[in-house]
Amino acid sequence: MPKEHLMQKDTAQIPFTSYQKFVIFILAITQFSVILDFMVMSPLGDMLMKSLNLKPAQFGLSVSAYAFSAGISGLLTAGFADKFDRKKLLLFFYIGFIMGTFSCSMANSYPLLIAARIITGLFGGVIGSISMAIITDLFDIHHRGRVMGFIQMGFGASQVLGIPIGLYIANIWGWQSPFIMVAIIAAVVAVLIMLKLQPVTKHLEVQQSRSVLRHLLHTVSKKNYRIGFMSTALLSIGGFMMMPFSSAFAINNLHITQYQLPAIFMVSGTSSLIIMPLIGKLSDKFDKFTLFAIASLWMMVIVVLYTHLSVTPLWLVIIFNILMMMGIMSRMVPSVALTTGIPDMPDRGAFMSINSSLQQIAGGIAAAFAGMIVVQKNKFSPLEHYDTLGYVIVGISLVSIFLVYRVSVMVKKKLNEQKV
Repeated sequence: MPKEHLMQKDTAQIPFTSYQKFVIFILAITQFSVILDFMVMSPLGDMLMKSLNLKPAQFGLSVSAYAFSAGISGLLTAGFADKFDRKKLLLFFYIGFIMGTFSCSMANSYPLLIAARIITGLFGGVIGSISMAIITDLFDIHHRGRVMGFIQMGFGASQVLGIPIGLYIANIWGWQSPFIMVAIIAAVVAVLIMLKLQPVTKHLEVQQSRSVLRHLLHTVSKKNYRIGFMSTALLSIGGFMMMPFSSAFAINNLHITQYQLPAIFMVSGTSSLIIMPLIGKLSDKFDKFTLFAIASLWMMVIVVLYTHLSVTPLWLVIIFNILMMMGIMSRMVPSVALTTGIPDMPDRGAFMSINSSLQQIAGGIAAAFAGMIVVQKNKFSPLEHYDTLGYVIVGISLVSIFLVYRVSVMVKKKLNEQKV
């Protein structure tokens, strides 16, 4: 076995300190609240479309509004993302995110909903990149698979706890109530960040005296960085296409009831809570790209099968969602861990901001594009052309495999140069 793989396995076994465990926990909870705010739009989709009398294209734009504003925010903050204490940046944007989420609960029309989602995106879209920069500063690449496995559990936890509870209270008190729930959870997390998280300032010691614009242009100008940006953007396009209309497809095509939806999200989310830490450990022990490629091929097969389903029993829909979640989550952890190995320390904040920005913009384009493909004759009829999205996702995923392979080669070369 090559020496570098032996070193990777040895370092991957080193336990985390109590403070490192707290950092992982608090960032995972932060991700949970931000992801929940975005994810809850999907299961509430059918309810929102009927309540506000929205067409699929309009609902797709309401999802895209968050993504586009988050992308613009990421680009605007990239230039100064490395010039401040990351803890202060995290708090600033997280408090803005809380205000935006609460404003969503106050929206009673389509224009107000769009405006609220834009505000939420402006603040919420930057939080993930700041979290990634903190992780990259505090953990070496041989531990990041495990760390990302736990951080990405926020995705699963949002489905296990947040989405079912959100749907439950939405069925009782209306679609606005889940946003109030997210705002309350986030407020508690903000207090913990303020009191317990230590300043993250090591990157300030190696900063060069560039202006905000020059730092942004310097980061974008690097070829290796651009390859990382492209791979992230394509992964996002593939991931965002099905998501906005998943609940509407389940209800109108598969004939799942509004009250059965929480069970689907809870079971598939629980499976991801089991899968994510396991995939994190595997990605620290074995080649991250190989793991990503296998997961991508698995996901492509399941997506094509799922998007061609018609009326289906609940148990079979749950199985398909578990299998699909396995593929999606198993490619997310190794790809994100690889991407964090691209930027140099002075550029990490800017790189993560731009990367997150492109991720959000690409997701917004995907949601809007999906809204143009999917057709619904009336608000109770089946969605048409949903299967077309499956084929588009397969094509995008094949290109993603090639780009992530290039990222993998770059990261390995960089690690070898550092050893020398």
